[in-house]
Amino acid sequence: QVQLAESGGGLVEAGGSLRLSCAASGRTFAAITMGWFRQAPGKEREFVAAIRWNSGIGYYSDSAKSRFVITRDTGNKTTDLQMNSLKPEDTAVYYCAAAPLYSTQFTSESTYKTWGQGTQVTVSS
Repeated sequence: QVQLAESGGGLVEAGGSLRLSCAASGRTFAAITMGWFRQAPGKEREFVAAIRWNSGIGYYSDSAKSRFVITRDTGNKTTDLQMNSLKPEDTAVYYCAAAPLYSTQFTSESTYKTWGQGTQVTVSS
């Protein structure tokens, strides 16, 4: 059974940076795409970034583009999200997720079958 565990969340001032990490465990881990989503209080969960496991090609939401960078380490089975120039509106619980099958719908939650517990990111103004 595959499990995902996020780390690296915390409290940061606007303009600061945080690096989130998602560690996968389990013998049968096999992901085609890894994704990061976030959910702010009172809002629906939304796509932030995704990365194709084999190629390392990343995709970003409009709000993340130019500020966030997603990377993966295939040897350690980790997926990181470097977040720069953080804004108060980035405050949310951030989740990583794994998609076992190829899909062009990488922004959709339904593509992902395994989810982590989430890590809180709070950006103060």
